[in-house]
Amino acid sequence: MIAAQAKLVYQLNKYYTERCQARKAAIAKSIREVCKVVSDVLKEVEVQEPRFISSLSEIDARYEGLEVISPTEFEVVLYLNQMGVFNFVDDGSLPGCAVLKLSDGRKRSMSLWVEFITASGYLSARKIRSRFQTLVAQAVDKCSYRDVVKMIADTSEVKLRIRERYVVQITPAFKCTGIWPRSAAQWPMPHIPWPGPNRVAEVKAEGFNLLSKECYSLTGKQSSAESDAWVLQFGEAENRLLMGGCRNKCLSVLKTLRDRHLELPGQPLNNYHMKTLLLYECEKHPRETDWDEACLGDRLNGILLQLISCLQCRRCPHYFLPNLDLFQGKPHSALESAAKQTWRLAREILTNPKSLDKL
Repeated sequence: MIAAQAKLVYQLNKYYTERCQARKAAIAKSIREVCKVVSDVLKEVEVQEPRFISSLSEIDARYEGLEVISPTEFEVVLYLNQMGVFNFVDDGSLPGCAVLKLSDGRKRSMSLWVEFITASGYLSARKIRSRFQTLVAQAVDKCSYRDVVKMIADTSEVKLRIRERYVVQITPAFKCTGIWPRSAAQWPMPHIPWPGPNRVAEVKAEGFNLLSKECYSLTGKQSSAESDAWVLQFGEAENRLLMGGCRNKCLSVLKTLRDRHLELPGQPLNNYHMKTLLLYECEKHPRETDWDEACLGDRLNGILLQLISCLQCRRCPHYFLPNLDLFQGKPHSALESAAKQTWRLAREILTNPKSLDKL
């Protein structure tokens, strides 16, 4: 048994060195290319409208505020200033979303974002995005990369196509620190020892973001109140939880397998599903020793089996917001074919670790 485990870990480490590192290097090169163009567009936006200040910056060879959705798809979060006069209201009526409401009607004129406040006192995510979209469209025409960048039409999101190869979504957002959403209040579960009180305190202090984008749970039925809502996002908190042991290596292997074998019609699976299931696996295996290098094979198998189960049940709850289903709106047939394909992958890796050489 131990020999089989060791063989799998050896093959996974080889896979990590050969495939995952190559994926990382290729993505890093794409990111540099994309960020040059995006920075130029955002500089142009800032000239027209100083309230939208680019927060895209390179720190230790990583771009702050950039998420990799897939090797050709990225999201850049543009942090806005001065949320001050608004209260954060999250009553659970919109899974995965919250609203920003004026704390006092008399403060309306004091807000930096006065013209985006609705009659009932909400700061409208949609109105801000719509204004930003207009500015980006103008900036694309003026910027020095105008020959290689185009706005993607037919969407309320701000999306750019760069060199006909990459898609970048630019999302206005507010950073919320020092508060924790009510809809995530059940975390951490009292009976689960991971991640421990100190790490929990760190994660909650890290806070979350409020993004101006289409919400999973709202697509297709947006009333005006709902389109004013902001989407909750916990990227930094999640990254902090995944520090230590072989967690990040495991995530790298999962992302690489997804990119190479689970990029399917209907796009049932993205890297965020992989990250979410990895967080659940951390709860199931709370001891740090469960995440030693020698356990990499076991953890990976556990996550792939959990993924199959989620795909078959057609439900994947968000880690912090369990009422939000990350499979909502995905075609059932796409989830079914992803389940079959994941099962083939898992069986292959488990019964014949050497197959990783070909995967």
